[in-house]
Amino acid sequence: MTIEMMSASLTLLFSELVDGPRLDAAYMLNAGDAGLLRSLEALPASAASQRPASGGASIAAHVDHLAFGLELMNRWAAGERDPWTGADWAASWRRTSVTESEWTALRARLREAAGQYRDALGHLRDVTLAELNSVVGTVAHLAYHLGAIRQMDRSIRGPLAQ
Repeated sequence: MTIEMMSASLTLLFSELVDGPRLDAAYMLNAGDAGLLRSLEALPASAASQRPASGGASIAAHVDHLAFGLELMNRWAAGERDPWTGADWAASWRRTSVTESEWTALRARLREAAGQYRDALGHLRDVTLAELNSVVGTVAHLAYHLGAIRQMDRSIRGPLAQ
């Protein structure tokens, strides 16, 4: 397998999670799924701010966490050697609620970071095994959070399998 093949595969899978699957193929989501970004558009700030009855973080916290992680990966993709040192991973989980304007800004931040990362995946350079694990792990991590968010608010779940 070449780095170009790996890059094309990761770009496709990441794009499917973020924007929904292409019409001709669905690998991670069911056909017709809106993907993460359009699903989040359907939620008002009040829903994004609710914390699960069983405890845990709000959808807004998950979205902040995803945006933060993608921003770090974008810095790495742009050539920064170690953007993770000193990163405050706990800050996102302290976000308990958002106003409508904050929710709009947070979704825009995620959209921007995801778009940049998709572009970076499309131009993947030769990487070390640890770097490749981080790149692949980022796609898997996004899939995890999409599932967690959809469990928290079932109104944005994807379509059932056909």
